[in-house]
Amino acid sequence: MTNHSLLTPRLILRRFSQDDVPALHEIMSDAEAMRYWSTLPHATLAVTEDFIARTIDMCQSGESDDFAVIHDGALIGKVGLWSGNELGFIFSRRVWGKGLAREAIAAVIARGFAHGHRTIWADVDPRNARALALLDRFGFVKTGEAQRTFLIGTDWVDSVYLELHAAV
Repeated sequence: MTNHSLLTPRLILRRFSQDDVPALHEIMSDAEAMRYWSTLPHATLAVTEDFIARTIDMCQSGESDDFAVIHDGALIGKVGLWSGNELGFIFSRRVWGKGLAREAIAAVIARGFAHGHRTIWADVDPRNARALALLDRFGFVKTGEAQRTFLIGTDWVDSVYLELHAAV
């Protein structure tokens, strides 16, 4: 994928840089924001620095299409497609309930379909009612589930698999 930015009425979605470490770390070190993420909260800036470095590398190689989400000049989250067409997102608790995640996700879904993906899928912790409700509003449908799919610290968590198909 290219180093493309996406614009929505309230947001700029752009590629990450190492300058984003402090702001993303604020989100990814927040236990509540990371409650249903696939890793433990980031304990140090170095962990977030490594996460961003890997994200940048994966975008440059075409393995992912991830964006820093900017609102009113501040980084408020991350959204993108990785491993081809798997949707992933996380947002600061400061913006929960304001429709910003929905706006950013809509832009990434539209980009994914415009770039030839016929299906976008998501792997969600079944306890994450907010994410499931949000994806339901886009029309994602459950296609399966599995137990003990991620070991987060010392706890196993389950997965619900969802798909959204491009309009034909």
